[in-house]
Amino acid sequence: MSEDKLYLQNENYNKIVKAIKFIDENFKEQPSIDTIAEYIGMSKYHFIRVFKEYVGVTPIQFLQSITLNYAKEHLKESPSILESSLDLGLSSPSRLHDLFVNVIGVTPKEYKQLGQNVQITYGYGYTPFGNALIALTKRGICFLGFYDTNKEDVYKRFKQIWAKADLIEDNKKATEVLDSIFIKKDKRFSLYLKGTNFQINVWKALINIPDGSITTYQEVAKYLENPKAVRAVANAIGSNPVGYLIPCHRVLGKSGAMTGYRWGIERKKILVAYEALKKK
Repeated sequence: MSEDKLYLQNENYNKIVKAIKFIDENFKEQPSIDTIAEYIGMSKYHFIRVFKEYVGVTPIQFLQSITLNYAKEHLKESPSILESSLDLGLSSPSRLHDLFVNVIGVTPKEYKQLGQNVQITYGYGYTPFGNALIALTKRGICFLGFYDTNKEDVYKRFKQIWAKADLIEDNKKATEVLDSIFIKKDKRFSLYLKGTNFQINVWKALINIPDGSITTYQEVAKYLENPKAVRAVANAIGSNPVGYLIPCHRVLGKSGAMTGYRWGIERKKILVAYEALKKK
């Protein structure tokens, strides 16, 4: 049943992506709901219902939430987001994501060995935000990457990080873990991360961004007490190996622009809008 639910949400996600791409390409014309629905092959009311089932709001509300002005308004709050999240107690609702995720970094020796003697179980499955490859070691999740149709590309990214690991494919296990992350949300997950000390510190900082909030690369650099390292921060965010659980989608350009996201700009827009609307 859970797999069926994930499959249905994945199909809905694909429809939303198609709609957002159409809106981006025809933004100046400001296409109507009827036009968008016709383009993706759905009736207007079915289109509205799918949106409402998926994010809990109408398409119009959803589209408003991904505008540049919306992002700019919310970025006004960003200078205090990371600092204030540290001041809150661990029982605070805005620290739920932090409670949900525990970070374990590899040792310098393990970093050099590229996963040698590490057994990794990986597999493919559905999520509400598209298809995903997830990989786990006995110490925690070591990769979560999204893809639309190209399995090979996301597998190559995963394999580059853990080139010498002993890999075991288990799609049933992958589906169970994705179900716990995206549907049940009933477990605390450890992340076993391969990265430099700087990268891991950046990824830990991202986990401190509360659900439904956004910030900038500049603010992350300031938070790390290295305000000149904006480019290095951006590079570390771009190499994040565990999508969603390390919420790199919550970091925007200083202008509020939806800058590069390794799993696709449309997916980033959906994640930001979804979380912002659920926060209300």
